[in-house]
Amino acid sequence: MSNAGPDRPAKLYSPRLLALSATLADFPLEKHYPFTAEARSRTCGSTLEIGLDCDGQNTVSGVGMQVTACAIGQSSAAILAASVKGRSAVDVPATLIAIEAWLRGEGALPDWPGFDALEPALPHTGRHDALLLPWRAAAKALSAVALSTGTVSSAATTR
Repeated sequence: MSNAGPDRPAKLYSPRLLALSATLADFPLEKHYPFTAEARSRTCGSTLEIGLDCDGQNTVSGVGMQVTACAIGQSSAAILAASVKGRSAVDVPATLIAIEAWLRGEGALPDWPGFDALEPALPHTGRHDALLLPWRAAAKALSAVALSTGTVSSAATTR
């Protein structure tokens, strides 16, 4: 948050945030993904469809998305996509819980690479649904992985 000061909040649509949204082109949604889900923001109407693949150890091995959202939703999706490969099927639902707590002011900034780019969105409650969109969709898709293997996490079953 280098553009923030004691009397000046961080700029919401920073060059870093806008650049992240452009990286979504690296994660096209293709038909071969076995675990899919859709999410829609109730507040802004943003939509996201996600496809995920997992290897034999329930580790994410592929991701694709179709995102129709504001820059906050797009950047949040790009942050998830950039680091979800290699994560276990329970990591994303656990991160979703951490994000929700952070947005409520009840937790620290979530520990996910690049997530700090979204920190300026915290005071903008109207953007929270868009920020959560990819995480909710990914948790929903990955709940099918957990159910198919009998390793259901509490995070996956509460969505």
